[in-house]
Amino acid sequence: MAERLAIEVALALPERQWLLRLELEEGATVAQAVLASGLLDQLTPEQREGYRVGIFGKQVAKPEERKLLEGERVEIYRPLLADPKESRKRRAEKARAKTGL
Repeated sequence: MAERLAIEVALALPERQWLLRLELEEGATVAQAVLASGLLDQLTPEQREGYRVGIFGKQVAKPEERKLLEGERVEIYRPLLADPKESRKRRAEKARAKTGL
């Protein structure tokens, strides 16, 4: 009988967050955990196309290949609405315009 792994899968949206505990077969991949969680159903079709995943804050480049370890937390990242660098740049320009610099 195959060993089981206890892992978590997390998803955060502006209005709600999920943290699910799952048990998967040893050798399960990050992609399999995401599918088993069912959390992709909470995303819009556009978000489902552009989502990424990570483990404890570090993005996983190949989720279909990365095997999970006991106790890991898989995080589903939705696409950003705006580039953070561009947003900061616009705010800085706006602040400069107000102060007249």
